[in-house]
Amino acid sequence: MDTALLAAISMVRDLLRMNDEHASLTAQSADCDPSTDGRIAAAPRLIGLRQDDDGHWVAVLSCGHTQHLRHQPPWQSRTWVLDPEQRQAQLGRLFPCGWCAQGIEPEPKKEG
Repeated sequence: MDTALLAAISMVRDLLRMNDEHASLTAQSADCDPSTDGRIAAAPRLIGLRQDDDGHWVAVLSCGHTQHLRHQPPWQSRTWVLDPEQRQAQLGRLFPCGWCAQGIEPEPKKEG
């Protein structure tokens, strides 16, 4: 019994060492991606909001990326997406982009 307990403690200790938490991609930096002349571009801004086919709100960013803005407590608390006035008040604010932080280019817009 003591051996099993020691093994469990050792396993938990190993898991804790592996759990090297990193900052959220969207909260990591106020910078997006470097510009062609080597300067760092400012974080993109929230330029629009739309709803997807399931009725979830999607942020449209100035960098060309989009991001879902779900209010699903306790995992995601974004009460402002539920209120039209509060959504409107968020337009124009800095919105660090996790896609840009990963170096992922936005998909080209579909013409149609």
